Amino acid sequence: MDPITRWVASLKIPIGPWGRDFFNFLTTNFEWFFDSIADGAAFVLDGLIDFLLAIPPVLVILAVAALAWWLQKSWKLALGSVLGLLFIVNQGLWSETIETVVLVVAAAATSMAIGVPIGIWAAHKKQVYAWLQPVLDLMQTLPTFVYLIPVLILFGLGVAPGMIVTVIFAMPAPIRLTYLGITSVPTPMLEAGEAFGATKRQLLWKVELPAALPTIMAGLTQCIMLSLSMVVIAALIGANGLGKPVVRALNTVNIPLGLEAGLAIVVLAIILDRITRVRTGAAS
Repeated sequence: MDPITRWVASLKIPIGPWGRDFFNFLTTNFEWFFDSIADGAAFVLDGLIDFLLAIPPVLVILAVAALAWWLQKSWKLALGSVLGLLFIVNQGLWSETIETVVLVVAAAATSMAIGVPIGIWAAHKKQVYAWLQPVLDLMQTLPTFVYLIPVLILFGLGVAPGMIVTVIFAMPAPIRLTYLGITSVPTPMLEAGEAFGATKRQLLWKVELPAALPTIMAGLTQCIMLSLSMVVIAALIGANGLGKPVVRALNTVNIPLGLEAGLAIVVLAIILDRITRVRTGAAS
């Protein structure tokens, strides 16, 4: 090692120790806060899982098919949803699928509830987005396994930490797409609303949000897909679901189990993507 490199290395910035001290401070002084969040989320998620598992799978499958028909008006999608979910039942992965659906839906709903208002705020305040953009870049480029370390330290093991890490990973998508949708509203539409005397609140609800709805819904779809991609990783910190058999198959080199669970995730992803997709006719 040359002298310059040795000198630069000797002046190493103690990022790691600073991070350790910061998380030690949080766990020492705010453990009650993080525990209450984890316990509350676990209570809700476990309750939803137990409720859905108490319903016969056939009724749940028919309800999903009815939802698909109601949202998309497609009998092909409804039939495909029935066949896909029956395939999951056939593979003996129904309970894991219910756990995954609850985790994904809860994470996507939380991400949208937080991300959409932030995206609207950033679209109306350019300085906010200027500060927010590097944070979103960091959240989207940071390796997913890095999220597990602080979440594991602060919230422990279980389904609640799995949902929290999924929300952190998926939230940048609805923020960016909401910002894009609001800022892409044609100026003549806004000027027409202002000419008719619309207030800022009325412009938001009657002009901007309807015009930006397809882009915002694309953010929902992205959010769901990102949440599904975290299923396997969340299983490493105790979140049950389809990620658990994948991790077990990886540890034991069990090809059949990994293939079954992987296909179940694919089927679930296709169903959720098609159901939440905005219809072209409805969007226009």
